[in-house]
Amino acid sequence: MSPATDAPIFSEATSSDVFAERMPSGKGGQLPRLMAAVAKHAHELIKEFRPTHDDWRRVIAFLTEVGHASDERRQEWVLLSDLIGASALVEEINSRRPKGATPNTIRGPFFRSDVPERPQGSSISLDGVGEPLCVAVRVIDLDGQPISSAELITWQANAQGLYENQQPDLQPEHNLRGLFRADADGRVNYRTVMPKGYSVPDDGPVGHLLAAAGYPLHRPAHLHFVVRAGGFETLTTHVYDRNDPHLHEDALFGVKPELVRDFRPASGDASQTKQVDFTFVMVRARPEKAK
Repeated sequence: MSPATDAPIFSEATSSDVFAERMPSGKGGQLPRLMAAVAKHAHELIKEFRPTHDDWRRVIAFLTEVGHASDERRQEWVLLSDLIGASALVEEINSRRPKGATPNTIRGPFFRSDVPERPQGSSISLDGVGEPLCVAVRVIDLDGQPISSAELITWQANAQGLYENQQPDLQPEHNLRGLFRADADGRVNYRTVMPKGYSVPDDGPVGHLLAAAGYPLHRPAHLHFVVRAGGFETLTTHVYDRNDPHLHEDALFGVKPELVRDFRPASGDASQTKQVDFTFVMVRARPEKAK
């Protein structure tokens, strides 16, 4: 049986249309449209840059390397998504918040969900290496009322700009990580060390590619937070050090004016301890999002 004479023929001019026409209609939700759009943009890039066979093999080899570099401690695909701004854009689209609410940022590739719960006032620095820092935060709603049920997860890089899961043989397990529960006034206080800004990992295929392209890979010094409370949207965000020289070229596009703070000398403390204060303003979840 001969193919229908009106069937589209694959060519440079029709390639994305031919692919799109093979996608089923009426099922699969948005997936067929998304796949067609991805193929269309990929085909447009190929037509614009006209890669050779060797060029395209190098693209496939890069994607293969990204997969091989990912494991339970390192997610190279997340790093790629973060560094090209895709993660930040998805966050912007899905986490619009009213004026006065703390903005969301991306979680980054070094989050761990298995953090231990720690008591108020305790230290998350298990090796004690670094300049002491006291962190005082408060969790409130848009009306300024404390959220006493809030649960706060924090994690950060050490004084050398490295996370514990980057150095499993050099840092204690769960170093500079902790889960805290707010008190009746929505407050959480804990001790840690000053985080250092760092370059994102450049020892894998993603870092190699972007470094070769001359892309800035700096992250300014910051603390990470995930804040959860029943009836509220989960907040994932950073607090940045105002004095970091790379504040305006964050490789993960997370810096927002509302998230920048002074890491200042602690008042009345003759030692070298510093202090940072921050108030997280949470938004009530819409009924379908409430937990």
